[in-house]
Amino acid sequence: MASDSQVYHFDEVAKHNHKKDCWIIISGKVYDVTPFLEDHPGGDEVLLLAVEKDATDDFNDVGHSDSAKEQMEKFYVGKVDTSTIPEQPSYKLPAQTTPPSGQSSGFVVKLLQFLLPLLILGAAFALQYYGKKK
Repeated sequence: MASDSQVYHFDEVAKHNHKKDCWIIISGKVYDVTPFLEDHPGGDEVLLLAVEKDATDDFNDVGHSDSAKEQMEKFYVGKVDTSTIPEQPSYKLPAQTTPPSGQSSGFVVKLLQFLLPLLILGAAFALQYYGKKK
């Protein structure tokens, strides 16, 4: 494990962004995960997608076990100066558009959800009924 005194600038960490040299940032700590790429249960692509950014949210979203967190410590190389990490874009859902002419599209959708199965059921019944008469 590296000394806590080693502090890296984000740009320096971001240079380590490929299979032969892969560093990631999680919770302000820098990890050289290059030797772990082939052994990572989610595959090396998951780790490679975590380079050049703060991967803390990605790491936490997966819900890693305590043993996985302990295992990380052998890949620790230092800390990152968090003030040098660029702000990541936040993704927002697109705003919903209002239906034209003040009509409620929710009503139309609900009507179709109700009528469509009835039409299919009626067609199936008609085919079965008229198919047996011949």
